[in-house]
Amino acid sequence: MATVSTETLQALRPLCFTSPKSPKSSYRFRRISTIEYRPRLVTTISSPTSTHRAISRPHPRLRVRASAAEFQASIGDALGDVSIFTASGDVVLFKDLWDQTEGVAVVALLRHFGCPCCWELASALKESKANFDTAGVKLIAVGIGTPNKSQLLAERLPFPMDCLYADPDRKAYDLLGLYYGLGRTFFNPASAKVFSRFEALQKAVKNYTIEATPDDRSGVLQQGGMFVFKGKQLLYARKDEGTGDHAPLDDVFDICCKVPVA
Repeated sequence: MATVSTETLQALRPLCFTSPKSPKSSYRFRRISTIEYRPRLVTTISSPTSTHRAISRPHPRLRVRASAAEFQASIGDALGDVSIFTASGDVVLFKDLWDQTEGVAVVALLRHFGCPCCWELASALKESKANFDTAGVKLIAVGIGTPNKSQLLAERLPFPMDCLYADPDRKAYDLLGLYYGLGRTFFNPASAKVFSRFEALQKAVKNYTIEATPDDRSGVLQQGGMFVFKGKQLLYARKDEGTGDHAPLDDVFDICCKVPVA
């Protein structure tokens, strides 16, 4: 784990946690009180061939979400009808992004395009794309902001635009119940995990620009998550507990490799 000085942490914090001040954010701030704080020690991840149960030891006041079992079987249908934008600005439905019968897709929901921690995740996804392609898995990365904001990330990181989508109204995030709020963004213990990947973060933000932050600043309080689908069936679901608390890509790839691909 990298050792980071106090001065470095103070310098990095403004980059990872953009100010949420915005006239449009008042309603979202009132939702902070609805965040659930209950311990959950057993998580279950199911696939067509096996069920994995793991004991986790979360912060005693946090409810860990890492299971596809909490979602209704119809979640794939519901998500399929959600419209988002390609990086070039065209409207597209989730159900048009992969084969809804047998296709396997990894859907990574970033926080927002101006989040340095999400640039680090996007960089890791880009490095893993060849492995996903070889396994016949479609990689889909979605971020909060308008298409022109997504283009900044795609051009500067860089990141393949044909895998990048924009959800400025956070439709998919709301449907999937991803965490939101000031506490999740700034004060959740899971957010500290990013400092164990400090060198990767530094590399990812080499060409970073804060201009990629959404104009609607309420979006910076949204957390992301990682999902794996086979057709409409949800195989894996993990909600980020805090900023930079990303799903281990090795685990995601392992789930994909256990699924027969047509």
